[in-house]
Amino acid sequence: MSIVVNLDLVMVKKKMSSTELANRLGITMSNLSILKNNKAKAIRFSTLNEICKALDCQPGDILEYVEEEEDPRD
Repeated sequence: MSIVVNLDLVMVKKKMSSTELANRLGITMSNLSILKNNKAKAIRFSTLNEICKALDCQPGDILEYVEEEEDPRD
């Protein structure tokens, strides 16, 4: 996937634990882990809004576009 989630980096910069963020967002640790580990296929704008509010950051601090490398077998 070309979109990378840098949530873990922002959390470290803001000194916020996964437990604290999950509690602030009202989501499970499992769902937060899916986001942090780039396993999510989508994110609701409302969730992104709450993450940005909790971490006092911008969406671009969390989401990054990275060009995918082409498979040489193609």
